[in-house]
Amino acid sequence: MIYELRTYDLKFRALPEVIKRFGDSIEKRQKLSTMVAFWYTEIGPLNQIIHCWQYEDAAERSRVRSEAVKQDWWPPNIGEFILKQTVELFIPWDNSPLLTPGKHGPYYEMRSYLIQPGLMGQTKARWAKKLDERTARSPLAVVMEGDVGTASKLVHIWPYQSLDERIKIRNQAKEDGVWPPKNEPGETVEVQTQENKIMLPAPFSPMQ
Repeated sequence: MIYELRTYDLKFRALPEVIKRFGDSIEKRQKLSTMVAFWYTEIGPLNQIIHCWQYEDAAERSRVRSEAVKQDWWPPNIGEFILKQTVELFIPWDNSPLLTPGKHGPYYEMRSYLIQPGLMGQTKARWAKKLDERTARSPLAVVMEGDVGTASKLVHIWPYQSLDERIKIRNQAKEDGVWPPKNEPGETVEVQTQENKIMLPAPFSPMQ
């Protein structure tokens, strides 16, 4: 199982038209492979769309994309609005839930960390000790690591019903010593950079 995460930076005020054009084609595209989510940014780097596609493996992705570009409706005609495209492939951790359709949000926090090369295993071990306690407080949508694109990248996505709920849960988890998981004494701090963004689902996103 792999997830393809496609992030497009758009021109100012282009977002409504881009979402409309995707919406016009997405039902037909979904017949070729599964789009699990389509978000746009609300807080953080603005004027971004993030769409996530699920494939069994890289071979299926290649086959489906080759078939899709033969159609006159895909990709949507949005080239005039795009400033930058970033395409990354991720593998979900073994102890991660998979991205599933349904009403989970509407607010989704995506947190992206660059991990010191060679120390992703340390991160996994540290998270494994605390993840059940953290997800008992609010659900995790997915935690996954980069396979193609940015190396040593960790992405985790958390849905919330409101921004107030997010603050309350995160503050309480920190106060209780549940989250974030701490390094052991003398252990190298492997997280090198952190970014986050708050996203909302497009009307046609399977994850709402």
